[in-house]
Amino acid sequence: MRDLNYQLKQLCHRNRDGSFATQADRERLLTLCANDLTARGFQHLNADSLKPKHVTALLEKWKQDGISTGTIKNRMSALRWWAEKVGKDNVIARSNSEYGIAERVFVTNVSKAKVLDGDMLARVTDPYTRMSLQLQAAFGLRREESIKIKPGWADCGSFLRLQDSWTKGGKYREVPITTAQQQAVLDAAKALAGKGSLIPAQLRYRDQLNRFRAQCDKAGIHGVHGLRHEYAQRRYAELTGWPCPANGGSTSKQLAAADKQADHDARLKLSKEMGHFREQVTSIYLGR
Repeated sequence: MRDLNYQLKQLCHRNRDGSFATQADRERLLTLCANDLTARGFQHLNADSLKPKHVTALLEKWKQDGISTGTIKNRMSALRWWAEKVGKDNVIARSNSEYGIAERVFVTNVSKAKVLDGDMLARVTDPYTRMSLQLQAAFGLRREESIKIKPGWADCGSFLRLQDSWTKGGKYREVPITTAQQQAVLDAAKALAGKGSLIPAQLRYRDQLNRFRAQCDKAGIHGVHGLRHEYAQRRYAELTGWPCPANGGSTSKQLAAADKQADHDARLKLSKEMGHFREQVTSIYLGR
C-alpha cells in the first residue's frame, strides 16, 4: 500500500466523524483521491502534503472523466475533511463555485427509479442483503435503515415504525403499510431476523454494510437509491391517482387548480414518510 493511501486510512480511523456509513464512504472517497493523484503523476505524497495544485489536478481529472456534479461535490467534501484534519483548511476554497463546479440540477423530470426484479435478487447470495433490498423497494427505506431495522419491532400492523437510531438525522418516522405485498415482505423479514435486526448476530453494522456493497457489486446491482425513487413514484400515484411528472405525468403547470392542491398534499405527506420533512425535496424523486 502506498504511503498516502495508508496515512489517509489511518486518518479516517483516528477521526470517526459521522455515522458508520459516512465514515466508510469518506474512507472510500479518500482512497480514490489518493489513487487519482498517483495516476496524475504525484508520487511519494504524505497526508500533510496536500496543496492547491493537488486539488486542481483532481478536479481536472474528474471533469475529464465526465464525473457528475453531485459526485464531484461529494469528493470535494471528503477533500475538505482531509484538509481540516491535517490543519490545511486554506488549501481548498470554501465555495465550489470558485472551481467552476455548477449547482446540482435536482428537478429534471427524468425518472431515476429502479425496479427490483427476480433476476436481480437471484444474483444476491446473502439472505440479509437480499432482504434489505426488498425492504428498500417495498418501503422506500434508505440503505442504512434497511440494514439496521428490527422488523419485529418495526411492524405495527398498519404502519412501519423506524427508530431514530436507524434513520438519517436521527428522526423517528412512520411509513404506512398499504399493500399485501408490503406485508408479505415484512413478514419474510421478521422470519429471517427473529427478534433482531438484519445484521447477523456475529457481525457489526459496518461488516454487514461492506457485505451489502460487495454483494451488490458482484450481482451487478448499482444505484440502489433508485429503489427509493421507484417507491416515491409509486406512493405518489397511490395518493393522487395519477403518475408524477418524472414518470410521464402532468407537470405542476399543467395541473388543474384542484389537482395542484392534491399534488401539494401528496408531496408533503410523502416527504414526511420518506424522512425529509420538506415538500420541495420530493422534486428529486417525482419531478415538478
